[in-house]
Amino acid sequence: MTDFFISSAWAQTGESGGSLIGILPMILIFVVFYFLLIRPQQKRAKQHREMISSLEVGDEIVTNGGALGVVRVIDDDFLTVQVASEVELKIQRNAIAQMMPMGTVDFTHSTPVKKKKASQTD
Repeated sequence: MTDFFISSAWAQTGESGGSLIGILPMILIFVVFYFLLIRPQQKRAKQHREMISSLEVGDEIVTNGGALGVVRVIDDDFLTVQVASEVELKIQRNAIAQMMPMGTVDFTHSTPVKKKKASQTD
């Protein structure tokens, strides 16, 4: 009885090679997703790993949270980053977003400047 239903299903396709043609669009979609989404993401992750492994004391960096600072101490999993004249943060290596060009960080203006409100007049 089972052979009867299977043979009728094959008869409806018209040919026995129809299953390959039916799967071809799925394979094509996977290939497009690989080259447009997966491969570029893997390339960015590899570049980020290389950047993190090449960090040295004195490098200027930006964290994922937007903190700009200079690397002062490098441990296995953590970095100590100076973000102001007497302020240091201990952060994970993976929290580094990018390295900045030398000279970006300037600690000479460490005192905050008060801004006048628009409603105040002299």
